[in-house]
Amino acid sequence: MRSHRFLAGVVAAVAAVALTACGSDSDEPAGNGPSAAAAGDTFPVSITHALGTTTIPAKPVRVATVAWANHEVPLALGIVPVGVAKANFADEDGDGYLPWAGDKIKELGGTAPVLFDETDGIDFEAVANTQPDVILAAYSGLTQQDYDTLSQIAPTVAYPTTAWSTPWRDWIKLESKALGLSAQGDALITEIDGKMKAETAKYPALAGKSAMFMTHVDQTDLSKFSFYTTHDTRGAYFADLGLTTPPSIAELSGTTDQFALSVSAEQVDKLGDVDIIVTYGDADMLAKMQADPLLSKIPAVKRGSVVALPGTSTIGAAANPTPLAVSYVLSDYVKLLADAAAKVS
Repeated sequence: MRSHRFLAGVVAAVAAVALTACGSDSDEPAGNGPSAAAAGDTFPVSITHALGTTTIPAKPVRVATVAWANHEVPLALGIVPVGVAKANFADEDGDGYLPWAGDKIKELGGTAPVLFDETDGIDFEAVANTQPDVILAAYSGLTQQDYDTLSQIAPTVAYPTTAWSTPWRDWIKLESKALGLSAQGDALITEIDGKMKAETAKYPALAGKSAMFMTHVDQTDLSKFSFYTTHDTRGAYFADLGLTTPPSIAELSGTTDQFALSVSAEQVDKLGDVDIIVTYGDADMLAKMQADPLLSKIPAVKRGSVVALPGTSTIGAAANPTPLAVSYVLSDYVKLLADAAAKVS
């Protein structure tokens, strides 16, 4: 993890930033702040989350986001953040953004965000240098120390209950409230819901099928398998697409509050109630699972009702619903699920 050695000086740095940022709103580049004409919430606004209560004194103009995809909420609501986490996978053109975010930034115009390299953890100094009025991280794995440090830079919104498990609707609600755009956030949720329903309606065979999401399958060691629990957003997304949670996965998920769990492959007999398996991988991975004496006993594996998502491409992000990614990859993802469902007798 990146050292917090700058922490002792952050308060002084933030004070200097505040003086720098006291210019008029007209100094802000177009596209980087909320529209003055947009109806908004009354400030100050207080938001309670897992790591504390955050009070935002005034409608934010300079918005920074940390952790994967948090910048998609302000972008979807017409705000280009001053700084965002750099994409660390599936960035096919190397510009630091997943394509749906990059396209939206170009559409909105204004000054492009500073990209925070989070390879070794949050770059607090870089975040402070963007002079934010608020820091959004409603979908994240912030530690208490991370949150306390960020809060010395600007009011910070963390996840509501559990790290990396914020449902997309709650994520939008929290961050739109922080931006003073609750009504627009509700409208965004309605829009995304409509797209999901319209797409899944094309494939009646999906309705009622059960699905689980395995994490990356270690092809060198198939003696155990890992999967995302019901606490993770990938599993919750299945319900949005007309699928159900297998009782076996619900039972195993009840033994932990973590978003992922590993169990012995000897427990595969429990997975007879799984119609569709989604995971990260390719056709070679499925072939190895089908050749394995234990995993091949899983009915979904045996008949090939497995959706293998390449983790290094944009479709690899399809399984985790985010405000901008849904529209970009929804049709492809639902088609893959429907193809797997068609193999269920």
